[in-house]
Amino acid sequence: MLNIEIDNGSGFCFGVTTAIQKAEEELARGNRLYCLGDIVHNGMECERLRQMGLVTINHDQLARLHGVKVLLRAHGEPPATYELARQNHIEIIDATCPVVLQLQKRIKRQYEASITAQRPTSNVQIVIFGKRGHAEVLGLVGQTDGTAIVIEHFDEVGQLDFSRDIYLYSQTTKSLDEFHRIIEYIQEHMAPGATFRSFDTICRSVANRMPNISQFATRHDLILFVCGRKSSNGRVLYNECLRVNANTHLIEGPGEIDRQWLADIKTVGICGATSTPKWLMEQCRDALLSL
Repeated sequence: MLNIEIDNGSGFCFGVTTAIQKAEEELARGNRLYCLGDIVHNGMECERLRQMGLVTINHDQLARLHGVKVLLRAHGEPPATYELARQNHIEIIDATCPVVLQLQKRIKRQYEASITAQRPTSNVQIVIFGKRGHAEVLGLVGQTDGTAIVIEHFDEVGQLDFSRDIYLYSQTTKSLDEFHRIIEYIQEHMAPGATFRSFDTICRSVANRMPNISQFATRHDLILFVCGRKSSNGRVLYNECLRVNANTHLIEGPGEIDRQWLADIKTVGICGATSTPKWLMEQCRDALLSL
């Protein structure tokens, strides 16, 4: 008989759980609610909330709305979004993750300090290790009036100017190991007289999943990693599963399970990202049992 285990450590993180709860509470009151961007990088969960009445909009659509309620998801938003909401008399339901919110404040303080300091702002580089275009990163860059430098991978760190001051931050869901490699490289290349400071702003509830999910993946013949393909941390966690277990498959839902994967398989592990709902992993388990 096929042995199936769902990873207890997988599923929504605190920030996503809070955002979804706020949306559900507002919708339960019968109020019309808009969400700026997908509330979570999981298509099936977004569809569930859409059926409850949640309307997903983009920034262009936000600019045309007046006098409505708009939920800001866990990723956070730049200051310009709040100003637009104020001008259009939009009520903001702010579900920005507390970890992200604290990071935004730290970057904003550093940027404002660089403006008021005696040294010219052109001498300061605020650097964010993160995915370009990601909602969280856009919110972080927005704290610096768009002046922050974004590097996605270790390979890009050599593009920095090591004769100028560097203040390094990280998107909350990036790889801790890669962040440390970037720190070491910068430390080795800084010019005399230039200042370098790094701030470990990676969310531990996400970072700690890496060793746990690695151990989980080694225990099974087959791993089904359930995740929306837009998920940034999902890609990191999936790659970790794949590294320790070559028989790992990324799926968005039970409909993508291939019966051929089950040949000569005795144990299956089901896990997912911080944006993967438990109910979706349970559906994948049920689909396996039906096969």
